[in-house]
Amino acid sequence: MFDLVLSVLCSSLIFVIFKLFSIYNVETLYAIITNYMVAFIVGILFYQGEVKLHIITEKPWFWGTFALGLLFIIVFNLMALTSQKLGVSVASVATKMSLVLPVLFGVFMYQEELEPFKIVGIILALIAVYFTSIKAQSASVKTTAIVLPIFVFLGSGAIDISLGYFQKRFITPFELPLFSAIVFASAASIGLILILIKSIKKSLKINLRNVAGGIVLGVPNYFSIYFLLRALDSDALNSSTVFTVNNVAIVMFSTLLGILIFKEQISAKNWGGIALAIISIILVAIF
Repeated sequence: MFDLVLSVLCSSLIFVIFKLFSIYNVETLYAIITNYMVAFIVGILFYQGEVKLHIITEKPWFWGTFALGLLFIIVFNLMALTSQKLGVSVASVATKMSLVLPVLFGVFMYQEELEPFKIVGIILALIAVYFTSIKAQSASVKTTAIVLPIFVFLGSGAIDISLGYFQKRFITPFELPLFSAIVFASAASIGLILILIKSIKKSLKINLRNVAGGIVLGVPNYFSIYFLLRALDSDALNSSTVFTVNNVAIVMFSTLLGILIFKEQISAKNWGGIALAIISIILVAIF
């Protein structure tokens, strides 16, 4: 449970850092590539075994890290595009409601049992995510752009499902730091390719502010995945419980951080969502 708490704290800190990016004019795309490089380095430093390329490539999970890295880049860009076209609320709801996908996957793939209280907790979690995320001015959804939040929903769920699958089938507890590092290295490699393609049309300039932003983001980003995988490795909680508590707690805690740090205005519906989030966590985690 402590690993899950640490994962929530690190994930919530990421949202705070993204908010700071806009305040200090950090270019998110360049910072996110730097962040993946930093996360890779942190993972290698925390891995206590030998780091040999030929050994890593023989791991059963190696090629899957490229798919995960690609997913990280694609989903991030889809989230940005959804925020620009439909609004942040739509992107946030689409991302966090994806918790239902790994929960259902755990039930059908691993025959995990869902007690009645847990089912109620998951339903309340979905409602909580919606009410916590909605803003005073809701974005209008155009028919031509409805596909964007659907892809964000599916992509975010695919990432959680993939992490859970690799953890259960291929990764030993000893390899968690290495696996996390290689996933971020794959994402960084794909991101660098995208940057190089962009540099063909527009010259690439190194901005120390973007690099610093990426370094600050990279450490909590790495540990958000690392501690989530450790939580999934625990026998105390099944994957459906881990993903439900993780996603809802992130929405709840990041909302509270927004109030305390950035003085964000929270509506009555948002407070109702936070209350439902607390109830859903209790139902899912205890029963």
